[in-house]
Amino acid sequence: MKSPKKKAAARKPARRSGRGAGPDAVAMLKADHRKVEGLFKKAEKAKGGAKEKLVEQICNELIIHTMLEEEIFYPACRSEDVEEDKMDEAQVEHDGAKVMINDLMQSGASAPMYDAKVKVLSEYIKHHVKEEEQPRKGLFAEAKRKGVDMNALGARMKARKLELMREAEEEGLPRPEPKSIGAAPKSNGDGARADEADGGMGGRLRHFVQEAKRRHFSQSAKRALD
Repeated sequence: MKSPKKKAAARKPARRSGRGAGPDAVAMLKADHRKVEGLFKKAEKAKGGAKEKLVEQICNELIIHTMLEEEIFYPACRSEDVEEDKMDEAQVEHDGAKVMINDLMQSGASAPMYDAKVKVLSEYIKHHVKEEEQPRKGLFAEAKRKGVDMNALGARMKARKLELMREAEEEGLPRPEPKSIGAAPKSNGDGARADEADGGMGGRLRHFVQEAKRRHFSQSAKRALD
């Protein structure tokens, strides 16, 4: 029969990295994803001022989330040679969301196409989350395979998140600034056409706007028939 000490030793968890133990970075980011998904569901049913407050909360959550990824998580992934194309696409998707976030934060629930913009942002974020969380092929899975220290990142991200949350309460967060817009030279409109053709930010935004409109009209037609 094993002694109590030996039993305890057998249950001892694996040693964490000594570079700064903390919560798992991917677990933190996934928790943010689930929270925003829940807020979008509430906003879909809300109206007027209640919807504005929820959308403002969504925007602030997304601003903090993107700052944590761009300041801490993405640089760590790049330093461990996570696929460059995957990292660039993640940044472009962030920038597409920032354009919509800024637009929503400047308007209110009575603004033209406000509900449509909220819906498009929701669909856009769903796509981005899927790209990051996809098993085996997603950004998070590759980052783990490459040996990114999730506990060290989690500690840094937790501390930074607390700073940003205080900033949001006391003076408000800065408006998010897209980093990839204007990165490539354009001439005679060729850049815009190339952007749409190669799935860049312009093309992605158009795609999600069209998809959101299609779903909206389909749902409206179904309600009318019912």
